Amino acid sequence: MKELKELTRQNIWNLAPYSCARNEFSGRNASVYLDANENPYNGPYNRYPDPLQLEVKKQLSRVKRVPEECIFLGNGSDEAIDLMYRCFTEPKIDNAVAIEPTYGMYKVCADINDVEYRTVSLNDDFSLNADRLLAACDDHTKLIWLCSPNNPTGNALNRDEILKVIDAFEGLVVVDEAYSDFSSQPAFRLELAQHPNLVVLNTMSKAWGCAALRLGMAYASKDIIDIMTKVKYPYNINMLTQRQALEMLRDPYEIDKWVRTILLERSRVIDAIRMLPLCRKIYPSDANFILVEVDDASKTYNYLVDKGIIVRNRNNVHLCNGCLRITIGTKSENQELLAALRTM
Repeated sequence: MKELKELTRQNIWNLAPYSCARNEFSGRNASVYLDANENPYNGPYNRYPDPLQLEVKKQLSRVKRVPEECIFLGNGSDEAIDLMYRCFTEPKIDNAVAIEPTYGMYKVCADINDVEYRTVSLNDDFSLNADRLLAACDDHTKLIWLCSPNNPTGNALNRDEILKVIDAFEGLVVVDEAYSDFSSQPAFRLELAQHPNLVVLNTMSKAWGCAALRLGMAYASKDIIDIMTKVKYPYNINMLTQRQALEMLRDPYEIDKWVRTILLERSRVIDAIRMLPLCRKIYPSDANFILVEVDDASKTYNYLVDKGIIVRNRNNVHLCNGCLRITIGTKSENQELLAALRTM
């Protein structure tokens, strides 16, 4: 890995971050707050939230087994994705390399930040070729994006190939583990100490059932997290989100039950769809969704919409011709989907 100073945009490395009023007395007890020009009425919502989300990070550290100082919390994972470009790439000069197909926000944020976005196709079975990915990099490649389990394909990428990329690349490798709770593959967030150029993304939107909270995480070395923290907006995670996140993190065993139920339903839905005449292929899934190739993806999609059932048409996505991405819902929701497909 190159020195972090060399990877960081120079103006960001030299940036003096905004100093929040709440940071300046951190660690001391206080009962009268006259520092932040807040309205003294309508407590507790009149007060700015903790800018560093320390209580949430403390609880998250226990659950996810990542040191508190190695955790960044963002307004969804998308904030962390955007910050990777803002902190570590120079517009019009640097580039990022990603697999294709994959989550679309990596490219959207590259375009917003005026950074070249290079794609390397997965193999026909959606597996990763590390050598081909590394061959697409040059001296101006600062980021590599790997989503595992991948969206929209659903499969976990081969760990040996991911490790080959991490070990060989001199920039930062971002492994997006949004769906890792549904996979049996060991999480890369537990290996941060062995890989200083590794950044792992996670979210409360999937297994934790909290998409409305818009709370995403980045796990990385303290040095990388410190850079992201000084660039983020001061109060990026609101009080209501922090409170609800703490409530959810107190009972991780309930989430384990949800995951087990979803995985059982996934198997049932796969078996049922596989028997339908319209089904050509169902790809292996390590996520809470399946990618299904059907006779006519657009026709099937529109038929389901007319029935009030919304899936994702991935027919025009690279390597996904003829495919629908179907999220695993409750048993009754899945039954409604299957009933509709049987009568098509």
